[in-house]
Amino acid sequence: MDEQAASEFRRGSVRAAGLQFHYLEAGSGPLALCLHGFPDSPWTYRHLLPRLARAGYRAVAPFMRGYAPTGVPADGDFSSRALANDPNALHQALGGAGDAVLIAHDWGAFAAYGALAAEPARWRRAVIGSVPHFRVFGAIASRYPQLKRSFYFWLFQMDIAERWVAANDLAFLEQLWRDWSPGHEPAAEMAHVKACLRDPAHLHAALGYYRDFFAPQRFGTPAWADEHAAVLGRPVPQPTLYLHGNDDGCIALDAAAAEAMLGQLGPGSEVDRIDGVGHFFWVERPDAINDRVLRFLQTH
Repeated sequence: MDEQAASEFRRGSVRAAGLQFHYLEAGSGPLALCLHGFPDSPWTYRHLLPRLARAGYRAVAPFMRGYAPTGVPADGDFSSRALANDPNALHQALGGAGDAVLIAHDWGAFAAYGALAAEPARWRRAVIGSVPHFRVFGAIASRYPQLKRSFYFWLFQMDIAERWVAANDLAFLEQLWRDWSPGHEPAAEMAHVKACLRDPAHLHAALGYYRDFFAPQRFGTPAWADEHAAVLGRPVPQPTLYLHGNDDGCIALDAAAAEAMLGQLGPGSEVDRIDGVGHFFWVERPDAINDRVLRFLQTH
């Protein structure tokens, strides 16, 4: 996508789930809501939004809760229940109907799993990337290779973490991008990420997702498992395309895990492990990825 197309994105905001969500928007028609993750921004969808618009969708990519300029929740709620509620609240606030589609990545993926299962009538189809369903992720997360990749889960529990992450103009986040998408130059993305998280209150909010989900005193306990399974652990009823890069340095998805994913997704779902891309595949091979997404969304 060229800079002219980027300049044509409309900017907007809407009140949903007690927060003022800001967003990028293109096109008109059925809602296509695109949720980003960490450390990221709606601009990761800058190639996809015009494609969705040309296909007849109203493509909306919100800044997720806590990511500037969207507000920071006054109660500091970054629970799985709050995250899963956001897509459905945005669907309602944006005037979505039953022909809406949900597209999500990373933390947006966890939000999507919960939202799709909680209110399936809102969403016709879904495309989710880079973070597998809660029940599959749980099986992966405790393995030694994944524990090494997931060091930041536990780092972010430390009080000093925000100082380290903020140092040298958020250089830590740039290194995560380089580790998670090897070979991809993230400079263009990082300008937008840093604009979302440079303010200490917003950085604190983004790390709040991890403080809630991976709190050491609760993580893996029966109460923790029950709480998150109730929100994130239900199968997704809609046809869903799950995409995962084979060079992903954040989460490795082997053939067995890919097969297990199909058991958590609705009839007509597909799982693709993609060669030559890492975690942030939306900006690594946008033309091929977006072709794949549009083919799936246009399947009836």
